Amino acid sequence: EFWPTKHGYDVNAGGFKAGGPYGGKKYFSPYGNPRLSDGPDGEHLPDRLASDTCKFMEANKEKPFFAMLSFYSVHTPLIGRPDLVAKYKKKAAKINGQEFGDEEQIFGTRPRKVRILQKHAVYAAMVEAMDQAVGKVMRKVNDLGLEDEVVICFTSDNGGLSTSEGSPTSNLPLRGGKGWIYEGGIREPFIVKWPGVTKPDSTSSVPVMSTDFFPTFVKAAGGESKIALDGVDLLPLLKGGNLKREALYWHYPHYSNQGGFPSGAIRMGDWKLVERYEDGRVHLYNLKHDLGEKNDVKDQHGERVAKMRTKLHAWYQDVDAKFLQKKKGQKEEPWRP
Repeated sequence: EFWPTKHGYDVNAGGFKAGGPYGGKKYFSPYGNPRLSDGPDGEHLPDRLASDTCKFMEANKEKPFFAMLSFYSVHTPLIGRPDLVAKYKKKAAKINGQEFGDEEQIFGTRPRKVRILQKHAVYAAMVEAMDQAVGKVMRKVNDLGLEDEVVICFTSDNGGLSTSEGSPTSNLPLRGGKGWIYEGGIREPFIVKWPGVTKPDSTSSVPVMSTDFFPTFVKAAGGESKIALDGVDLLPLLKGGNLKREALYWHYPHYSNQGGFPSGAIRMGDWKLVERYEDGRVHLYNLKHDLGEKNDVKDQHGERVAKMRTKLHAWYQDVDAKFLQKKKGQKEEPWRP
């Protein structure tokens, strides 16, 4: 019931039960994926998925279509194309300096370090392979004569993996990485090419969320949603305007294998409040002046903390947020807002 084809998609190429190609670490054909036929031996997964997307666009070029392309890259298991790995090993050999720094410790028995120097050859190889695959899709759009009709969006689902599993990348100057509620874990690029709407080479500092994508695409297609949505239509922002949104919210109610702690957060303008679910402690950061979230200023802004925390708790109620459960043998009840 959770396959994409059960939720409005007509085609599912490669989408399987795992969030990555873990069946024998198959980044190369044969893939061992029942949702993806094998290609020639050694065919690279990002290139194959790009090719399938190109075929889909070719078959549907005469009518409106929607294609969501998730590359399984860059993601664990970290396996790159041998030619690109060799290329970046040569580059990495010329880079000197401290590779890792200290990060907040959630469990003393599992000390965490954070990467502060980019020199992971396999990770770099995976980035370039994905970039080449993106280019392949972009060229196909142009070859089909659709460059003025197709909206292209590029983003990621979380920050770079910087605190575990080899810590292959750095998110500096952002703090933390994947699995953390700090900016290194939740801030990603969102790049949009929308002919007639977005201005080339323009940028915006207004934060948006992935929940905004659906209402935006529905509106762009001339539709209307019949259900309540968490996100908002981004068209006003993409046209150079602004958004009428008071706050953004996050809810992460578990420990991550990357070292992060159970927490929630609310952002209002440049202010971000983080609440820890272990004990209810809060931290307040001004992202305009402290993008790295190094200076907790909650003690200087008590009224602001109270206002933001009240709104965050109201949001928990609104979305029926779940929190830590009592472990077997645990005497104290877990914290609740």
